[in-house]
Amino acid sequence: MQQAFTIQTPNMQAYVAQIIYKIKSSSKGTEQYDEQYRLVFAADEREALNKAQIIGKEEEAAFIDRHGRAVSWQMVAIKDLQEVQLNDGAMLFSYVKEVEPIAAPLWAESASC
Repeated sequence: MQQAFTIQTPNMQAYVAQIIYKIKSSSKGTEQYDEQYRLVFAADEREALNKAQIIGKEEEAAFIDRHGRAVSWQMVAIKDLQEVQLNDGAMLFSYVKEVEPIAAPLWAESASC
């Protein structure tokens, strides 16, 4: 597999592409997916999407693991594509996780009594 090497030029923009792969294994009963965030330089969004699709396809693989099981990685989709500014301190990724509150631990309740 040969990766294309691209140098950013002044008229190119930086994009972050979220590429989703499905991991298939002959031994796994559950579905597995890999989400990758890839940096792509392109003149516009259409070119960035095209490049992300090419990168995603180039990274597909099928192999036999060390236990003799067949494993394959198949690109499912480009889930998201966002233009980013590559400045010092620029945010590239942020994730907010919403969780359900849990009951207070026993030690907290007994300490307040």
